[in-house]
Amino acid sequence: MDAALAKPQVRGFYDKPSGSIQYVVADPRTRRCAIIDPVLDFDEKSGATATRSADALLDFVRENRLEVEWVLDTHPHADHFSAAYYLKQKTGAPAAIGQAIVDVQRLWKAIYNWPDFPADGSQWDRLFADGAVFSVGGVPAKVMFSPGHTLASITYVIGDAAFVHDTLFMPDSGTARTDFPGGSAERLWRSIQDILTLPDETRVFVGHDYQAGGGREPLWESTVAQQKATNIHIAACRTEADFVALRQARDRTLPMPRLILHALQVNMNGGRLPEPEANGRRYLKFPLDGL
Repeated sequence: MDAALAKPQVRGFYDKPSGSIQYVVADPRTRRCAIIDPVLDFDEKSGATATRSADALLDFVRENRLEVEWVLDTHPHADHFSAAYYLKQKTGAPAAIGQAIVDVQRLWKAIYNWPDFPADGSQWDRLFADGAVFSVGGVPAKVMFSPGHTLASITYVIGDAAFVHDTLFMPDSGTARTDFPGGSAERLWRSIQDILTLPDETRVFVGHDYQAGGGREPLWESTVAQQKATNIHIAACRTEADFVALRQARDRTLPMPRLILHALQVNMNGGRLPEPEANGRRYLKFPLDGL
């Protein structure tokens, strides 16, 4: 199937606690699908984990008689746990992420003081290089390396749909922050410029929507043309220097995500929760003053 003609079916599932969107992307002809950026529920006040969000994806897959071919993450998330490992176990589908995850692992194993942590990406079945190609059913897919928000961020272009994670948000919300360890406003600008070279009609699916300050219902789909014309950060910046100044000024006003220290130790391990200790309980580790 020609990539220019391939139009996968896309269903977004909004996770209100994190403002993130999970996706099921399906080839309507073969009924094969990929799950992108699934959420494992976590309540930091009680320490409780649950699989309600991931099970809703599985219910949708079952109700629509789909077969899961891939479980994909765009990057190691800082605001929610990934359900990739849970869904890999449930479906048997391979889990994948960008190959620069090893750079994130090396960085964060030092922050967590985990000298024995295997920072080799072996927690996933496939590590995608920039330009890697694969398919979802008969729909051709490719990977674009899109760092800036994190060292390892990638964009999945599946047919006419680009899943741009935390690079671009909806046009009224601008772009993603770059002040996490390994982040870079300069690299994010260049990643966004690469995304905007896709055909104007390309559908753009974002990784988060914060409802432009809470004034509207959640949204997650736009187009490359709409992003070029109306994204409040892109339209306001003619040069990389303009963007870097705007992005860094904005980042200085933002608190760290409330789950960043909870989530990274899970997500850099492929969505695996810590192993139970002798008493059968699992424990998270916090580096005080680490950020």
